[in-house]
Amino acid sequence: MVFAGFSGSIMARGIKIGDEVAITATVRRRVTEDRVSVSIPSYGFPHSIVDRTSTLKKGQPIELTGDVLRVDEKTVTLNLSPPVTVDISTVRLVTSYVAPQRKKPLVDKPT
Repeated sequence: MVFAGFSGSIMARGIKIGDEVAITATVRRRVTEDRVSVSIPSYGFPHSIVDRTSTLKKGQPIELTGDVLRVDEKTVTLNLSPPVTVDISTVRLVTSYVAPQRKKPLVDKPT
């Protein structure tokens, strides 16, 4: 089966829908007592995360993890609440998705 616009480089990276990936962001500033604004590489919008500890400082790198929602030729959309689309080269695979195995067959045995 061949998909239109499918590039083999995606499979070379080994990232597929459902995988857990990580991206390294940089802390921009503290917005409130429990929220921090971060800058995500190749994502042109500000993003804030919940941080209940007060140990994060401006310029410090932080790793964000999320599940892959969509994979294109050069981009990956991951669920960081809200979904964030970044270049495929900026993400790192943490855990590969494995589909659950069926314990019982779909069809009943003939009687």
